[in-house]
Amino acid sequence: MNYVYLKHLYAKRAELEAKLELHDARYCFSDEEVDDGTDSDLRQRLSEISEEIAALESRPGR
Repeated sequence: MNYVYLKHLYAKRAELEAKLELHDARYCFSDEEVDDGTDSDLRQRLSEISEEIAALESRPGR
């Protein structure tokens, strides 16, 4: 297993989660409209990365 690549995916997922939290906070506390599709893009990318991580972790010989 490529642990360096897996570590990179974990870091990328954490980065995207932080961006999503920031976006959600802006949405909750902002008077201006922030519904520009960013949240759905972030959620989609998070889902893709999580699926890739799950696939790598479930491979035999891990």
